[in-house]
Amino acid sequence: MSTKKNLLLLFDRPTEPVFMEKGNKTVFDVPDKFLTDRYRPIGNEIQSRFGENAEQRVPVRDISLPDLRIPMSLGRDEQFSLFIPSHRRIAGRLIDIFMGMRTVDDLMSVAVYARDRVNPYLFNYALSVALLHRPDTKGVDLPSFAQSFPDKFIDSQVFRQMREEATVVPEGSRMPIVVPRDYTASDLDPEHRLWYFREDMGINLHHWHWHLVYPFEAGDRRVVDKDRRGELFYYMHEQVVARYNMERFSNKLARVTRFNNFREPIAEGYFPKMDSLVSSRAWPPRFDNTSLKDLNRELDQINLDISDLERWRDRIFEAIHQGFVVDSSGNRIPLDENRGIDILGNMLEASIISPNQQVYGDLHNLGHVFISYSHDPDHRHLESFGVMGDSATAMRDPVFYRWHAYIDDIFQEHKTRLPPYTLPQLQYNGISIARVQVSSDGGRPNVLSTFWQQSDVDLSRGMDFVPRGNVFARFTHLQHTPFTYTINVNNASGAQRFGTVRIFLGPKTDERGQPWLLRDQRLMMVELDKFIVQLNPGQNTIRRRSTESSVTIPFERVFRNLDANRPAAGTAEELEFNFCGCGWPEHMLIPKGLPEGMPCELFVMVSNYEDDRVDQDLVGSCSDAASYCGVRDRRYPDRRAMGYPFDRLPRQGADRLVNFLTPNMSLVDVVIRHDPNKTIVRQQ
Repeated sequence: MSTKKNLLLLFDRPTEPVFMEKGNKTVFDVPDKFLTDRYRPIGNEIQSRFGENAEQRVPVRDISLPDLRIPMSLGRDEQFSLFIPSHRRIAGRLIDIFMGMRTVDDLMSVAVYARDRVNPYLFNYALSVALLHRPDTKGVDLPSFAQSFPDKFIDSQVFRQMREEATVVPEGSRMPIVVPRDYTASDLDPEHRLWYFREDMGINLHHWHWHLVYPFEAGDRRVVDKDRRGELFYYMHEQVVARYNMERFSNKLARVTRFNNFREPIAEGYFPKMDSLVSSRAWPPRFDNTSLKDLNRELDQINLDISDLERWRDRIFEAIHQGFVVDSSGNRIPLDENRGIDILGNMLEASIISPNQQVYGDLHNLGHVFISYSHDPDHRHLESFGVMGDSATAMRDPVFYRWHAYIDDIFQEHKTRLPPYTLPQLQYNGISIARVQVSSDGGRPNVLSTFWQQSDVDLSRGMDFVPRGNVFARFTHLQHTPFTYTINVNNASGAQRFGTVRIFLGPKTDERGQPWLLRDQRLMMVELDKFIVQLNPGQNTIRRRSTESSVTIPFERVFRNLDANRPAAGTAEELEFNFCGCGWPEHMLIPKGLPEGMPCELFVMVSNYEDDRVDQDLVGSCSDAASYCGVRDRRYPDRRAMGYPFDRLPRQGADRLVNFLTPNMSLVDVVIRHDPNKTIVRQQ
């Protein structure tokens, strides 16, 4: 296990040479031929100088090395994007090399050699994917991406202060550097009211980690072709848009408008105020009312017209309306109610398991690319892509939500063609919900409370060429008071039964204060939790804490320090300590709400577990945030369609949510109150 943990040290200080001290005074003993041309002539001198205070030395075996010319074709000082097809192919090749190493020791040797030769972002991504998917390294915990590359998450002016703090002040006396709250815009821009959501470190880490767990491309098809992968792409992003819309309501803004006309100017501009620590270039802005242009960027091997996006879109809509797609062999694959959404997700994204990329193209990914190059479509200004071109930064930009509202609109075109759920598909005979209540700690029933919190994150792993030791950034984020669901369920079946409790939250009225039609409200329903319960005959009282949500992972897992409080190796406690890192941040479970209170509806359903169950062993497989992330190396742990029962149009006569209810469902009014004057500092 110690050898595997040493692999994680390669993520530390990503642009420093590999022979410099990593982690807790650890150095790699690197064979001379592994050193780059600059350092090979003075190899003995620098290895002894940087290793003289080492407390641990990691020997690196000299082995025959694979051909790295393709991974090295991306410059070390360039940006790297999973959305750009040529970059995906380069990443796929490096993943294959790492996956193909026979032993962990061989992987270590090749990774050490590659680290100082390939692009640092590319190296981090490919090694992360390999560690997550190799059978012999699945037990290791990846460090937070924000700790390796803090430049993708924080205002660039903070780094000057952090370097000063690290250089001047000894480690035990260093103070956290406060990240300003309003650094990308002023309140003159209505979209800036949502800075705390779009620029939240945890949300952007979730999006990056999701695409790490579900990569687009790899030589080993099994790395990409996971159970219901396309459907999960649809559902995770659909939920993000629904959650964003609730946040807009919390700021008295209307629902996000779809970006469905590729030739219409993008009204919203975005100025990231961030620099890249790898390329030493600022992330380019997008000005208000920027229009997309045909792309001709030879460096990125991209030559595409807007008409390509339109042609792919039209073919996808045609497939949905015909009810089938045509694969690369000319066979028809039906878009039925069981697998249709999964096929559509793989096709829209699109990954290497798209049924026919020649015909249906690469709409989602290249939509990101067109938007991210809108400021310099022909590379005349030598600019790289904007934040929409990187999965770690894309959610910062208001246009991300407009683009995904449109992508979701295409998915909904398929969903609205499916037959509505019938009463037998919704009911659970003998099971009824008598009462639901939500209570915040120390608060009034059915009132949820939010406020601001300041938290510290150690970014020293990503601070190259500065003195060793912790350097903390203090950032402000939304937080809520923990709460408990109390659900009273009556089991009149006369026998013990099992059920799946499904909890959703949605706004009570639309942006004009009007009651919803369910066909619209269903798209605003945000999943808060899903769990299995045992129901004894008679009355049952179910209590569930908000911290147990199947959607979220706790703060400590989002930003964890992998060296602190680690249990002993090989123990059951260490197995519990291991996690996949994919999950919505717990501090963002609940929308901000309004000072006067935002009226919402909490929907609770108990479905028949016999219709939901997926028989598999989930022990030690990281299943605590399964709703958005699935379960690593397992099937999705719910046989129902993701988003059930709101993923289809309602049956006839159930035009309002209250008319949709069956005895095994319940609806309760809740209010979300935000205290704008309350800011607490999180205790470390």
